[in-house]
Amino acid sequence: MLKVLISGCNGHMGRVVAQICREAGDVKITAGFDLLGAENGDFPVLSSPAAFFGEADVLIDFSSPAALPALLEFGVRRRVPLVLATTGYSAEQAAAVESAAERVPIFRSGNMSLGINVLMALVTKAAAALEGFDVEIVERHHNRKLDAPSGTALMLAQAAAEGLPYVPDYVYERESVRKPRDKREIGISSIRGGNIVGDHEVLFAGRDEAIELRHSAMSREVFASGALRAARFLAAVPGPGLYSMKDLVGQII
Repeated sequence: MLKVLISGCNGHMGRVVAQICREAGDVKITAGFDLLGAENGDFPVLSSPAAFFGEADVLIDFSSPAALPALLEFGVRRRVPLVLATTGYSAEQAAAVESAAERVPIFRSGNMSLGINVLMALVTKAAAALEGFDVEIVERHHNRKLDAPSGTALMLAQAAAEGLPYVPDYVYERESVRKPRDKREIGISSIRGGNIVGDHEVLFAGRDEAIELRHSAMSREVFASGALRAARFLAAVPGPGLYSMKDLVGQII
């Protein structure tokens, strides 16, 4: 049995992760973490990782950036691999993740969907092939999402940048820009409304033709399933390191 801890277990994604783990058959949730410590009938819920003294093979986090310091401290001290699926980390927090990954395996991704990460690989190839095309990214999410642009939109922008022959500038809004679009720009637009789970579109616009690559998440289960896939991967790696969905997708395409 894979022994799993869930950080943010009472949140929207945490509950979906718990359900996916229950349905897996070979996964045991040993505990969950929630700031309020609200009880869950299937497993104990603790207010912080420091309060856990049991056994665990891996921790899956869908909480908030504020929880990161305690999670990194716990992972390093207890040698428990971490799957970090939370978005909105600052540059300093990202650096802290990289530092901790030198001592414990960490899997970090702004989007745990297998489909989105296949899309990223396609975006890199398209950017390299479509010389002179303008690149625009549009992301749509539910009205409760706090960060904008989404972590996935930034991942897609980086994927495009890897295929371009120049270093692009990211442009997040054009209201204050009174000039023609620069050829080195990647435009990133955010939409918030309703209960949209997640929708990302990458547009390559050239002279007299355009190509659109798009991914739509129909439910949160795609992210939970991806996180569990990452947990299985991470529990089997030989030692410390910083991993991402690219390591999983590389096994497929």
